[in-house]
Amino acid sequence: MSVYTADQESAQKLKALPSETVLTPRFYTTDFETAANLDLSAQETELRAMLSEMQADYNRHHFLRDEAFEQSWEHIDGEARRAFIDYLERSCISEFSGFLLFKELARKLKQRNPLLSELFHLMARDEARHAGFLNKAMGDFQVTLDLAYLTKQRTYTFFPLEWVLYTVYLSEKIGYWRYIIIYRHLQQHPENQFYPLFRYFESWCQDENRHGDIFKALLRSQPQLWQGWKARFWSRFFLLSVFATHSLTVHERAKFYEILGLDPTEFDRQVIRETNATAARAFPAVLDTEHPDFFRRLQRCAGYNLQIAAIARTGQPRFLKLLRKLPLIGAIAWNLLCLYCLRPVDAEALRGTVR
Repeated sequence: MSVYTADQESAQKLKALPSETVLTPRFYTTDFETAANLDLSAQETELRAMLSEMQADYNRHHFLRDEAFEQSWEHIDGEARRAFIDYLERSCISEFSGFLLFKELARKLKQRNPLLSELFHLMARDEARHAGFLNKAMGDFQVTLDLAYLTKQRTYTFFPLEWVLYTVYLSEKIGYWRYIIIYRHLQQHPENQFYPLFRYFESWCQDENRHGDIFKALLRSQPQLWQGWKARFWSRFFLLSVFATHSLTVHERAKFYEILGLDPTEFDRQVIRETNATAARAFPAVLDTEHPDFFRRLQRCAGYNLQIAAIARTGQPRFLKLLRKLPLIGAIAWNLLCLYCLRPVDAEALRGTVR
Protein backbone atom coordinates (compact mmCIF):
# COMPACT_ATOMS: atom_id res chain seq x y z
CA MET A 1 0.00 0.00 0.00
CA SER A 2 1.03 3.59 -0.42
CA VAL A 3 1.77 6.18 2.24
CA TYR A 4 1.16 8.92 -0.29
CA THR A 5 -2.04 10.74 -1.12
CA ALA A 6 -2.83 11.58 -4.72
CA ASP A 7 -4.88 14.54 -5.88
CA GLN A 8 -5.98 14.49 -9.51
CA GLU A 9 -5.96 18.29 -9.68
CA SER A 10 -2.35 18.53 -8.53
CA ALA A 11 -1.35 15.37 -10.44
CA GLN A 12 0.55 13.97 -7.49
CA LYS A 13 2.09 10.55 -7.96
CA LEU A 14 1.81 7.57 -5.64
CA LYS A 15 4.89 5.98 -4.17
CA ALA A 16 5.17 2.67 -2.36
CA LEU A 17 5.50 2.50 1.42
CA PRO A 18 9.23 2.76 2.23
CA SER A 19 10.45 -0.59 3.53
CA GLU A 20 11.72 -0.58 7.11
CA THR A 21 15.41 -1.37 7.42
CA VAL A 22 18.10 -0.75 10.01
CA LEU A 23 18.71 2.67 8.44
CA THR A 24 15.16 3.93 7.95
CA PRO A 25 13.71 6.33 10.56
CA ARG A 26 11.56 4.43 13.05
CA PHE A 27 8.56 5.29 15.20
CA TYR A 28 9.11 4.84 18.93
CA THR A 29 7.15 4.30 22.10
CA THR A 30 8.50 4.16 25.64
CA ASP A 31 7.76 3.56 29.32
CA PHE A 32 5.41 6.41 30.17
CA GLU A 33 5.21 5.39 33.84
CA THR A 34 8.96 5.85 34.26
CA ALA A 35 8.75 9.22 32.51
CA ALA A 36 5.96 10.37 34.83
CA ASN A 37 8.06 9.53 37.89
CA LEU A 38 11.25 11.31 36.81
CA ASP A 39 12.73 13.51 39.54
CA LEU A 40 13.71 16.70 37.70
CA SER A 41 14.71 18.71 40.77
CA ALA A 42 18.44 18.71 39.93
CA GLN A 43 17.75 20.50 36.63
CA GLU A 44 14.40 22.16 37.31
CA THR A 45 15.73 25.72 37.10
CA GLU A 46 17.33 25.06 33.73
CA LEU A 47 14.27 23.21 32.42
CA ARG A 48 11.96 26.07 33.42
CA ALA A 49 14.26 28.55 31.67
CA MET A 50 14.09 26.42 28.52
CA LEU A 51 10.32 26.17 28.87
CA SER A 52 10.13 29.98 28.79
CA GLU A 53 12.31 30.00 25.69
CA MET A 54 10.11 27.41 23.99
CA GLN A 55 6.97 29.37 24.91
CA ALA A 56 8.48 32.46 23.27
CA ASP A 57 8.30 30.46 20.02
CA TYR A 58 10.94 32.38 18.09
CA ASN A 59 10.23 30.42 14.91
CA ARG A 60 6.45 30.82 14.88
CA HIS A 61 6.61 32.87 11.67
CA HIS A 62 9.56 31.03 10.14
CA PHE A 63 7.89 28.07 8.43
CA LEU A 64 5.90 30.06 5.89
CA ARG A 65 6.46 29.41 2.19
CA ASP A 66 7.24 32.51 0.16
CA GLU A 67 7.03 33.30 -3.54
CA ALA A 68 10.33 31.49 -4.23
CA PHE A 69 8.43 28.19 -4.03
CA GLU A 70 5.84 29.29 -6.59
CA GLN A 71 7.40 27.86 -9.72
CA SER A 72 7.80 24.62 -11.60
CA TRP A 73 10.54 22.26 -10.45
CA GLU A 74 10.47 20.03 -13.52
CA HIS A 75 14.00 21.12 -14.40
CA ILE A 76 15.22 19.07 -11.43
CA ASP A 77 14.92 15.63 -12.94
CA GLY A 78 16.50 12.22 -13.26
CA GLU A 79 18.84 11.02 -10.52
CA ALA A 80 19.01 14.45 -8.90
CA ARG A 81 15.23 14.54 -8.49
CA ARG A 82 15.12 11.01 -7.04
CA ALA A 83 17.96 11.80 -4.62
CA PHE A 84 16.26 14.96 -3.37
CA ILE A 85 12.85 13.32 -2.95
CA ASP A 86 14.53 10.51 -1.00
CA TYR A 87 16.17 13.09 1.27
CA LEU A 88 12.86 14.89 1.83
CA GLU A 89 11.04 11.63 2.53
CA ARG A 90 13.54 10.39 5.10
CA SER A 91 13.71 13.80 6.79
CA CYS A 92 9.91 14.11 6.91
CA ILE A 93 9.46 10.65 8.44
CA SER A 94 12.17 11.38 11.00
CA GLU A 95 10.57 14.68 12.06
CA PHE A 96 7.10 13.10 12.17
CA SER A 97 8.44 10.26 14.30
CA GLY A 98 9.65 12.82 16.85
CA PHE A 99 6.27 14.56 16.75
CA LEU A 100 4.38 11.35 17.54
CA LEU A 101 6.64 10.40 20.44
CA PHE A 102 6.63 13.89 21.96
CA LYS A 103 2.88 14.27 21.52
CA GLU A 104 2.16 10.98 23.29
CA LEU A 105 4.56 11.82 26.13
CA ALA A 106 2.88 15.21 26.55
CA ARG A 107 -0.56 13.56 26.70
CA LYS A 108 0.44 10.80 29.14
CA LEU A 109 2.30 13.14 31.50
CA LYS A 110 -0.15 16.04 31.56
CA GLN A 111 -1.64 15.28 34.97
CA ARG A 112 1.42 13.70 36.60
CA ASN A 113 4.41 15.78 35.46
CA PRO A 114 3.11 19.11 34.08
CA LEU A 115 6.55 20.66 33.48
CA LEU A 116 7.76 17.73 31.39
CA SER A 117 4.41 17.45 29.64
CA GLU A 118 4.52 21.08 28.51
CA LEU A 119 8.10 20.73 27.25
CA PHE A 120 7.15 17.69 25.18
CA HIS A 121 4.03 19.47 23.90
CA LEU A 122 6.10 22.39 22.62
CA MET A 123 8.74 20.12 21.08
CA ALA A 124 5.93 18.22 19.33
CA ARG A 125 4.73 21.57 17.95
CA ASP A 126 8.17 22.20 16.42
CA GLU A 127 8.48 18.69 14.97
CA ALA A 128 5.01 18.97 13.40
CA ARG A 129 6.02 22.22 11.69
CA HIS A 130 9.18 20.62 10.34
CA ALA A 131 7.35 17.55 9.04
CA GLY A 132 4.61 19.64 7.47
CA PHE A 133 7.09 21.96 5.78
CA LEU A 134 9.02 19.02 4.34
CA ASN A 135 5.80 17.37 3.20
CA LYS A 136 4.81 20.51 1.32
CA ALA A 137 8.24 20.52 -0.31
CA MET A 138 7.61 16.96 -1.48
CA GLY A 139 4.34 18.20 -2.96
CA ASP A 140 6.37 20.47 -5.25
CA PHE A 141 7.73 17.24 -6.75
CA GLN A 142 4.27 15.61 -7.07
CA VAL A 143 4.54 13.26 -4.08
CA THR A 144 3.08 13.75 -0.61
CA LEU A 145 3.32 11.53 2.46
CA ASP A 146 -0.02 10.52 3.97
CA LEU A 147 1.05 11.08 7.55
CA ALA A 148 -2.26 9.88 9.01
CA TYR A 149 -1.87 6.56 7.21
CA LEU A 150 1.76 6.36 8.30
CA THR A 151 0.72 6.87 11.95
CA LYS A 152 -1.49 3.78 11.84
CA GLN A 153 0.58 1.48 9.64
CA ARG A 154 4.17 2.05 10.73
CA THR A 155 5.68 -0.40 13.21
CA TYR A 156 6.42 1.15 16.61
CA THR A 157 9.64 0.16 18.39
CA PHE A 158 9.73 0.15 22.20
CA PHE A 159 12.74 1.87 23.77
CA PRO A 160 13.25 2.15 27.54
CA LEU A 161 13.07 5.78 28.60
CA GLU A 162 16.83 5.86 29.29
CA TRP A 163 17.51 4.88 25.67
CA VAL A 164 15.08 7.53 24.45
CA LEU A 165 16.95 10.22 26.39
CA TYR A 166 20.31 9.20 24.94
CA THR A 167 19.15 8.71 21.35
CA VAL A 168 16.89 11.75 21.05
CA TYR A 169 19.59 13.97 22.51
CA LEU A 170 22.01 12.72 19.86
CA SER A 171 19.39 12.86 17.11
CA GLU A 172 18.65 16.52 17.84
CA LYS A 173 22.31 17.52 18.11
CA ILE A 174 23.40 15.67 14.97
CA GLY A 175 20.40 17.23 13.23
CA TYR A 176 21.63 20.67 14.28
CA TRP A 177 25.07 20.06 12.80
CA ARG A 178 23.69 18.60 9.59
CA TYR A 179 21.45 21.61 9.00
CA ILE A 180 23.94 24.29 9.94
CA ILE A 181 26.80 22.79 7.91
CA ILE A 182 24.60 22.59 4.81
CA TYR A 183 23.34 26.13 5.41
CA ARG A 184 26.82 27.61 5.84
CA HIS A 185 28.11 25.77 2.79
CA LEU A 186 25.29 27.09 0.61
CA GLN A 187 25.82 30.62 1.92
CA GLN A 188 29.34 30.36 0.52
CA HIS A 189 28.20 28.59 -2.67
CA PRO A 190 24.76 30.02 -3.59
CA GLU A 191 25.06 28.53 -7.08
CA ASN A 192 24.33 25.11 -5.51
CA GLN A 193 21.18 26.25 -3.69
CA PHE A 194 18.80 24.68 -6.19
CA TYR A 195 15.66 24.83 -3.98
CA PRO A 196 14.49 27.45 -1.44
CA LEU A 197 14.11 24.96 1.44
CA PHE A 198 17.78 25.35 2.32
CA ARG A 199 17.37 29.05 3.13
CA TYR A 200 15.32 28.00 6.18
CA PHE A 201 17.99 25.79 7.70
CA GLU A 202 19.65 28.41 9.93
CA SER A 203 16.59 29.09 12.09
CA TRP A 204 15.38 25.52 11.66
CA CYS A 205 18.50 24.07 13.22
CA GLN A 206 17.99 26.26 16.29
CA ASP A 207 14.87 24.21 17.05
CA GLU A 208 17.04 21.09 16.94
CA ASN A 209 19.57 22.74 19.24
CA ARG A 210 16.95 23.78 21.79
CA HIS A 211 15.44 20.30 21.82
CA GLY A 212 18.88 18.81 22.33
CA ASP A 213 19.51 21.15 25.27
CA ILE A 214 16.25 20.03 26.88
CA PHE A 215 17.28 16.40 26.58
CA LYS A 216 20.72 17.25 27.93
CA ALA A 217 19.04 18.67 31.04
CA LEU A 218 16.87 15.56 31.34
CA LEU A 219 19.96 13.37 31.15
CA ARG A 220 21.76 15.48 33.72
CA SER A 221 18.76 15.30 36.06
CA GLN A 222 19.33 11.54 36.35
CA PRO A 223 22.79 10.85 37.86
CA GLN A 224 22.76 7.19 36.79
CA LEU A 225 22.69 8.31 33.13
CA TRP A 226 25.95 10.26 33.29
CA GLN A 227 27.87 8.79 36.21
CA GLY A 228 29.52 5.39 36.54
CA TRP A 229 30.58 2.62 34.16
CA LYS A 230 27.07 1.90 32.87
CA ALA A 231 26.65 5.50 31.75
CA ARG A 232 30.02 5.36 29.99
CA PHE A 233 29.02 2.10 28.29
CA TRP A 234 25.69 3.42 27.01
CA SER A 235 27.10 6.81 25.99
CA ARG A 236 29.67 5.19 23.73
CA PHE A 237 27.17 2.63 22.45
CA PHE A 238 24.63 5.21 21.34
CA LEU A 239 27.26 7.56 19.94
CA LEU A 240 28.63 4.76 17.77
CA SER A 241 25.12 3.63 16.74
CA VAL A 242 24.11 7.13 15.66
CA PHE A 243 27.42 7.81 13.90
CA ALA A 244 27.41 4.49 12.05
CA THR A 245 23.83 5.06 10.90
CA HIS A 246 24.74 8.56 9.75
CA SER A 247 27.81 7.41 7.86
CA LEU A 248 26.02 4.56 6.08
CA THR A 249 23.05 6.78 5.21
CA VAL A 250 25.15 9.67 3.87
CA HIS A 251 27.09 7.35 1.58
CA GLU A 252 23.89 5.61 0.45
CA ARG A 253 22.59 9.05 -0.58
CA ALA A 254 25.87 10.49 -1.83
CA LYS A 255 24.21 11.93 -4.94
CA PHE A 256 22.17 14.39 -2.88
CA TYR A 257 25.24 15.85 -1.20
CA GLU A 258 27.10 16.00 -4.49
CA ILE A 259 24.25 18.06 -5.95
CA LEU A 260 24.80 20.54 -3.12
CA GLY A 261 28.50 20.69 -3.95
CA LEU A 262 29.46 18.80 -0.79
CA ASP A 263 31.86 15.90 -0.59
CA PRO A 264 29.76 13.20 1.17
CA THR A 265 32.72 11.71 3.04
CA GLU A 266 33.98 15.07 4.32
CA PHE A 267 30.44 16.15 5.24
CA ASP A 268 29.94 12.92 7.18
CA ARG A 269 33.20 13.38 9.06
CA GLN A 270 32.55 17.01 9.93
CA VAL A 271 29.07 16.25 11.28
CA ILE A 272 30.37 13.35 13.37
CA ARG A 273 33.31 15.32 14.79
CA GLU A 274 31.13 18.27 15.78
CA THR A 275 28.40 16.09 17.28
CA ASN A 276 30.93 14.05 19.24
CA ALA A 277 32.47 17.25 20.67
CA THR A 278 29.03 18.64 21.54
CA ALA A 279 28.03 15.36 23.25
CA ALA A 280 30.87 15.87 25.72
CA ARG A 281 28.61 18.45 27.40
CA ALA A 282 26.13 15.72 28.32
CA PHE A 283 27.96 12.39 28.32
CA PRO A 284 30.71 11.12 30.62
CA ALA A 285 32.70 9.70 27.69
CA VAL A 286 32.79 10.24 23.95
CA LEU A 287 34.47 8.51 21.03
CA ASP A 288 38.01 9.15 19.82
CA THR A 289 37.19 10.46 16.34
CA GLU A 290 40.84 11.44 15.83
CA HIS A 291 42.08 7.87 16.14
CA PRO A 292 43.47 6.79 12.74
CA ASP A 293 41.16 3.76 12.68
CA PHE A 294 37.96 5.64 13.46
CA PHE A 295 36.87 7.01 10.10
CA ARG A 296 38.80 4.32 8.23
CA ARG A 297 36.58 1.63 9.73
CA LEU A 298 33.40 3.69 9.33
CA GLN A 299 34.30 4.13 5.64
CA ARG A 300 34.69 0.37 5.30
CA CYS A 301 31.26 -0.14 6.83
CA ALA A 302 29.76 2.35 4.37
CA GLY A 303 31.38 0.46 1.49
CA TYR A 304 30.08 -2.90 2.71
CA ASN A 305 26.61 -1.38 3.08
CA LEU A 306 26.68 -0.18 -0.53
CA GLN A 307 27.56 -3.72 -1.61
CA ILE A 308 24.61 -5.05 0.41
CA ALA A 309 22.31 -2.54 -1.29
CA ALA A 310 23.61 -3.59 -4.71
CA ILE A 311 22.91 -7.25 -3.91
CA ALA A 312 19.37 -6.36 -2.78
CA ARG A 313 18.68 -4.80 -6.19
CA THR A 314 19.56 -7.97 -8.11
CA GLY A 315 16.96 -10.41 -9.33
CA GLN A 316 18.52 -13.35 -7.50
CA PRO A 317 16.51 -15.64 -5.19
CA ARG A 318 16.13 -14.38 -1.65
CA PHE A 319 18.22 -17.13 -0.04
CA LEU A 320 21.10 -16.46 -2.43
CA LYS A 321 20.97 -12.76 -1.65
CA LEU A 322 21.12 -13.58 2.05
CA LEU A 323 24.14 -15.84 1.57
CA ARG A 324 25.94 -13.06 -0.27
CA LYS A 325 24.99 -10.47 2.34
CA LEU A 326 26.01 -12.41 5.45
CA PRO A 327 29.80 -11.94 5.11
CA LEU A 328 29.27 -8.21 4.53
CA ILE A 329 26.96 -7.89 7.54
CA GLY A 330 29.55 -9.74 9.60
CA ALA A 331 32.28 -7.39 8.37
CA ILE A 332 30.23 -4.35 9.38
CA ALA A 333 29.60 -5.84 12.83
CA TRP A 334 33.32 -6.63 13.29
CA ASN A 335 34.43 -3.14 12.32
CA LEU A 336 31.88 -1.55 14.65
CA LEU A 337 33.02 -3.79 17.50
CA CYS A 338 36.61 -2.72 16.85
CA LEU A 339 35.52 0.92 16.95
CA TYR A 340 33.66 0.40 20.20
CA CYS A 341 36.78 -1.13 21.75
CA LEU A 342 38.91 1.94 21.00
CA ARG A 343 39.87 3.82 24.15
CA PRO A 344 37.17 6.48 24.77
CA VAL A 345 37.84 10.13 25.50
CA ASP A 346 37.02 11.42 28.96
CA ALA A 347 34.39 14.11 28.38
CA GLU A 348 35.62 16.17 31.32
CA ALA A 349 38.77 16.94 29.35
CA LEU A 350 36.70 18.36 26.48
CA ARG A 351 34.10 20.41 28.31
CA GLY A 352 36.21 23.52 28.32
CA THR A 353 36.61 23.46 24.53
CA VAL A 354 33.26 22.33 23.09
CA ARG A 355 30.93 24.78 21.36
